[in-house]
Amino acid sequence: MAPLDQLAQLPEIRTGLYVDGETHETRQTLRVVDPAARESVVGLAAAADAAQATAAVAAAHRAFPAWAARGAGERAALLTAALAPLEGDREATAEILTRENGKIRGESFVDSLVFEHRFRLAAALAEEVERVTTLPAPPYRTEVSYLPLGVVTIIVPFNWPLAILAAALPQALLAGNTVVVKPPPTAPLATTRTVEMVARSLPPGVLNVVTGTDAEIGTPLVQDDRVKKVCFTGSSLGGRRIMAMAAESLTRVALELGGNDPALVLADADLGPEAMRRLFTGTFDSTGQICMATKRLYVHRSRYEEVVEGLTAQLAEVRLGHGLAEGVTMGPLHSAAQRAYVRELLDEARAAGAEVREFGEAADGQDLTRGTFLRPSLVLDPADDARVVVEEQFGPTLPVLPFDDEDEAVGRANDTWSGLCSSVWTQDLDRAAAVAARLRTGYTFVNAHGAAHLDERAPFGGFDHSGMGREMGVEGVREFMDTHAVGFPA
Repeated sequence: MAPLDQLAQLPEIRTGLYVDGETHETRQTLRVVDPAARESVVGLAAAADAAQATAAVAAAHRAFPAWAARGAGERAALLTAALAPLEGDREATAEILTRENGKIRGESFVDSLVFEHRFRLAAALAEEVERVTTLPAPPYRTEVSYLPLGVVTIIVPFNWPLAILAAALPQALLAGNTVVVKPPPTAPLATTRTVEMVARSLPPGVLNVVTGTDAEIGTPLVQDDRVKKVCFTGSSLGGRRIMAMAAESLTRVALELGGNDPALVLADADLGPEAMRRLFTGTFDSTGQICMATKRLYVHRSRYEEVVEGLTAQLAEVRLGHGLAEGVTMGPLHSAAQRAYVRELLDEARAAGAEVREFGEAADGQDLTRGTFLRPSLVLDPADDARVVVEEQFGPTLPVLPFDDEDEAVGRANDTWSGLCSSVWTQDLDRAAAVAARLRTGYTFVNAHGAAHLDERAPFGGFDHSGMGREMGVEGVREFMDTHAVGFPA
């Protein structure tokens, strides 16, 4: 553990590029600061120029034919073996990720664990990669199979960079593609180190990692004709930009974008301590900075006060501070701009007449003025058109809205730009299935919400402005393959 007054003594982390099996330095660097103590520099990451990003694409392009020619089982074995260094570095990875990201150490540790877990799940799908379907004659005997695309660029966000990367990276590699990874520029260190550890065990050029500013390296990583697909996770605005860039070169995209997830608490829901804990963590983990977090809570009026009281009890126990410090349960927001945005939403809701209740205290020894901290809050019964309801807050706040009729609740839940996740809370599982079938989201949880309750064998992705394409599962592998049919005479 590292209290705030010892942060300056922690070593600065430095990372380079890893391209074509070698580490490369750059003239410029990215300065990475600690969101919990903005004066503290966590480290410096290489800032590639456009030529270096192009070189990474070229290396992946050269490596593609030989990697694609290997059998899927061989690729799976190589990917699994490449995970060996991660366990011994887990503690260091978690510490670095907390320092650059802001979330608590336990979450950073899980981030690294999920990275490895998702690799192993993908490797288990090796037989599906080479599956061939035969359409019998007459008039022809036709075989339908799947082929890898080529070079894939994967762009990941700051919040859960390792877990999110592993929702696409192992699938792309298993399918026979080669990859260039672009970590988030504000929190690139742990991701760069982890990717390089894996890449060192693979043939040169199969897996590359390039850090830098979007303005400098975005174009070569997206618009180079050798890039056959771009996989982007981030905001809906960022997704629009990537899609517009990719259109210039007709490059395919997979987009996992923002969410405005509704949760529906029905009249018969179990609201015991464990259920309330799941509701709380599904909203406020990682300081609310999770795309699939609960963003709107619709509660049957008969249970409204009970839900508010239950969440109040959970929120009262929150202790804010640096994620490496003892007793801290919630870290800062990742950026000052995001903190200002969430504050603006709360101020507008309060001015419009909604009750805003704020919770949480600083943990012992924590100076919250040094970081981008924001106390968690509930916004009680705001108008449906309030910005805190309509927009994705991506922070530690939750609007709680009563409803009287199930049809009304479903209609309000679906009245949104997003379609990532949703949840239904009821003791009647048949009723849960019926309500879930009416919710326009890519994934619906029952009596839970959030990444901790995701079945990672299933495909994941959103409707509408929450994205296109699917990650994980067989569908996630197929995202990185093309369909190939061969017809033989009868």
